[in-house]
Amino acid sequence: QNYLDNFWPDLKAAHELFDSIAQARRERESESQENHGREYPEHLPVEILEAGIKSGRYLQGTLNVNKHRAQLEAFVRLQGFGSKDTG
Repeated sequence: QNYLDNFWPDLKAAHELFDSIAQARRERESESQENHGREYPEHLPVEILEAGIKSGRYLQGTLNVNKHRAQLEAFVRLQGFGSKDTG
């Protein structure tokens, strides 16, 4: 903001762009605070997930994504299972 004010005070488009970006950032920070710092909202409450894992309804695992082909290659390694039981 200071840079624009000091060096480009008459460049209206740049000031509008800065204001737009600042507003979007404020909204994102507000949403983050509402979600307790999480970037994405939870799909299910933690209590339900924990109960589902204990009952066997849900499985817990680790998502592994190929960093070179992230949109094409990924797999889940289930906890408590050998490498042959991944899918």
